[in-house]
Amino acid sequence: MIGRDLRDRRLMIAVVGAAGMLVAGAFADHRSTAAAYLVAWIAVSAVPIGTLGVLMTSYLVRRAWTEELQPAMTAICATLPIFGVLFLPVLLDLATLYPAAGPHAALPAFKVVYLAPWFVAARTVVYFIVWTWLALKLRAAWPDRDRTARTACGGLIVYAISVSFAGVDWIEALEPQFHSSIYGLLYLGMVLLDGVAGAIGLGLLLCGIRRAGGYSALLLSTILLWAYLHAMQYIVIWSANIPDEVAWYIDRSSNGWQFVLSLLAVGQLVFPFFALLSHRVRADRRWLLGLCALTLAMRICEASVLAFPAIDGLHGWLAGIMLVTALALLMGVLAWGVAFRPRHGRWLNFAPPRVRAEAERR
Repeated sequence: MIGRDLRDRRLMIAVVGAAGMLVAGAFADHRSTAAAYLVAWIAVSAVPIGTLGVLMTSYLVRRAWTEELQPAMTAICATLPIFGVLFLPVLLDLATLYPAAGPHAALPAFKVVYLAPWFVAARTVVYFIVWTWLALKLRAAWPDRDRTARTACGGLIVYAISVSFAGVDWIEALEPQFHSSIYGLLYLGMVLLDGVAGAIGLGLLLCGIRRAGGYSALLLSTILLWAYLHAMQYIVIWSANIPDEVAWYIDRSSNGWQFVLSLLAVGQLVFPFFALLSHRVRADRRWLLGLCALTLAMRICEASVLAFPAIDGLHGWLAGIMLVTALALLMGVLAWGVAFRPRHGRWLNFAPPRVRAEAERR
């Protein structure tokens, strides 16, 4: 117990220190700090947002892996309202990053209204209220099979639509002149991949997952879905040859971003794909845990590629420092909300007896 209290205290000190550095960075360069915080928030919040979708999907395909991962997914989803609150700094300062929120936005009438700061803020509040309500309904429905199936069926429809709109509001709106009809699905694939990796990773660490083979296949299939959505956007944009949309890729293929893009392609697709073709890798819990960690790290690269090139006037070195600081803050909050909450026994009450006993021993 003393060790846990000490770890809680150290984590709290780290979170408070990171928050203080972000405040100092905001005084030094408000725009660069705000951009770094947004990128970090997109990368880390993808874990609970994506896990909610994975949780609902698991309720419709009830198998052994559903039983093993359910407590881990429930714990991660419990942090959704926390990340809703942590998005408030962005909502209160939309004009710093989003052109449509500025006083001189030259946009079509529809985008002026749809991307108005009050409307974006209102939709964001609705998203997190709906997602938190779904998480509570899903937890309350467990383990009743009929009730979980009914909740998940309706919830998945609402979830897919709301997450798609959220991706447009939070990321695509950074460049309001750009539009891709698949952008919402692209963000949906991004968060689902993070949700799968986060749930499997936490399950390996705390819930006593024994066999890794099935989870490796689940991770690989989600990676292929993510890659397919990115490929479709690329093919459609280049085949249409629309200057405004092609410029979106040109901005991410120059000024050093081509290296980050290459790292994302290798780290999120090429290496995991060929690694998971090996039966030895698929069956090894340590390999699977490492690939989950790599997937979570790649979300930082993806969020950076999607957001940073869209924001002008940034100081690269300060934005980099503030990105690391914001990641430390948000990952610390996620760790507190997930890793330490099971110690107090809340989400373990919903676990199967074997899983609960093994997690409590750990």
